[in-house]
Amino acid sequence: MQSTDWKLETIAVQGAYTPADGEPRIVPLVQSTTYAYESAKGIADLFDLKAAGHMYTRISNPTVAEFEAKMTMLEGGVGALACSSGQAAITYALLNICRTGQHIVAAQALYGGTFNLLSQTLPKLGITCTFVDQHAPAAEIAAAIQDNTRCLFAESLSNPGTEVLDFDKFSTIAREAKIPLIVDNTFPTPHLCRPFEFGADIVVHSSSKYIDGHATSLGGIIIDSGRFDWTNGKFPEITEPDPSYHGLSYSEAFKESAYILKARVQLSRDMGAVLAPMNAWLSNLGLETLHLRMERHSENATRLAEWLAADSRVQWVKYPGLETDKNHALAQRFLKGTSGVLTFGVQGGAATGERFMNSLKLAKLVVHVADARTSVLHPASMTHRQLNAEQQVQAGVSPELIRVSVGLEHIDDIIADFDQALTAANQG
Repeated sequence: MQSTDWKLETIAVQGAYTPADGEPRIVPLVQSTTYAYESAKGIADLFDLKAAGHMYTRISNPTVAEFEAKMTMLEGGVGALACSSGQAAITYALLNICRTGQHIVAAQALYGGTFNLLSQTLPKLGITCTFVDQHAPAAEIAAAIQDNTRCLFAESLSNPGTEVLDFDKFSTIAREAKIPLIVDNTFPTPHLCRPFEFGADIVVHSSSKYIDGHATSLGGIIIDSGRFDWTNGKFPEITEPDPSYHGLSYSEAFKESAYILKARVQLSRDMGAVLAPMNAWLSNLGLETLHLRMERHSENATRLAEWLAADSRVQWVKYPGLETDKNHALAQRFLKGTSGVLTFGVQGGAATGERFMNSLKLAKLVVHVADARTSVLHPASMTHRQLNAEQQVQAGVSPELIRVSVGLEHIDDIIADFDQALTAANQG
């Protein structure tokens, strides 16, 4: 059986890397910045993009390449570029096709760092963004697209609002506008959602989260579907000659891989926000248990959400795995599981919520999400504190909202910890 026929679980364990006779069974860690060559012409061909190979770890590295290849297989794309963080991956994904004077349309339910990138940092480079309500009618979202709009951006499952993207609506809008749909698939991972199957063109991840799975390694990755038509007249940076490569046209030279190869040999070359080999090795190791972990995360989160929803000390619970959640129908259509993140508010508001978080013993208050250990966070005062009150509400963050990243511990222990913390919070 060829690896192209393998199920996702098998790809997660053994995808991409095939050792030859006598070679290491496990992907080797190549902790080297440089590589040796036999001829000057061989190096020249690498720099002219006439030959494949590793010229320098800022461009590529054997260990990083194995991680990229496995992620490409898991998402069903044609190529990937690993970056130093999820933020770097999103920035590269956008800068690869956006320049001064151009525009992005994005769903407003986003991670705070992404919202800040689009609303504050990119405008300093002359790239503006219009934020839309992803639940608005298609015509309203499409009306935000301008002549200079370069892409439509959204999260498949938003952080922290757990809004599920309507892929049918967003992919149709993007296709009719002849612009790519870029989707951040961090929370579901390819085990629970494969955006390319629902019309997305580019996928990005913060691999620091569920892909690594153990909070050990910062990283990000961009995966290219290879399906978008960059020759439709809107993207000259991909079709017209690049003077830094002697007039090479990416679309002519690399066909369906034009976008991702341009990101590698132009943005990684010039900006250098690349994934370290050690982090790639750890992230690739994390992928081997991705399917097991995502199933347990989803199961535990559903159980905890149900318990919280039935507790009179809790004001509200938001989790698409609950049948009463407004995103439940979308989750049933586009997700194979609802991941491990939920949000809720306690009776008594933000003050009681703070006492609750301070009273937890098993779960910890951390500025992270989506690893093996249960953790909590208060987005309004932490990850989304750079946003004003109106922007926080638009991003799905209310003052009392507590984000829970449900880990892999036994669900009875998680519930017991939340129970005693709620009791302590109401006695404070």
